Amino acid sequence: MSDPADLSRFVRDIPDWPTPGVMFRDITPMLGDAEAFARCVGALAEIGAASDGGPVDLVAGIEARGFILAAPVAHQLRTGFVPVRKHGKLPHATLSEAYSLEYGEAVLEIHVDAIQPGQRVLVVDDVLATGGTIAATTELIRRAGGEIAGVSVLIEIAALAGRERNPDLEISALLTM
Repeated sequence: MSDPADLSRFVRDIPDWPTPGVMFRDITPMLGDAEAFARCVGALAEIGAASDGGPVDLVAGIEARGFILAAPVAHQLRTGFVPVRKHGKLPHATLSEAYSLEYGEAVLEIHVDAIQPGQRVLVVDDVLATGGTIAATTELIRRAGGEIAGVSVLIEIAALAGRERNPDLEISALLTM
């Protein structure tokens, strides 16, 4: 596989979106390029396959752009997929976790039966910013009885220190901005 760092040319900056002062990292140009998208998914899957502690049983994707990356990673790893959704979006009984993000507050949920005790779960998302979303997601997985196999993200925004908020996690980022 070619160097994942060259994927940065497929990420555009959108200033002041969704609120003033936020620099949004738009990955839609990468998603629209078949080769770049395939390289991204392949690199994220390689990270998951190389995780310490054994094979990955499930891939959890965080709404919404994390779904786009996590589902094909799960397919490539031949695992199941766990959707991590915003509050009120899942139809069955859920576990919920509130968290802070760069521009507000939110709640994430998973189905109570999405993860069996002892299953190893790779968390995949598009961006690691302040780390609140990853912290909430990994807490949900642990509460369900799962083990965190690792966290793989396309982009880490280093200045927002999300990695420092999650010192117990093995976090891999394809790009650091």
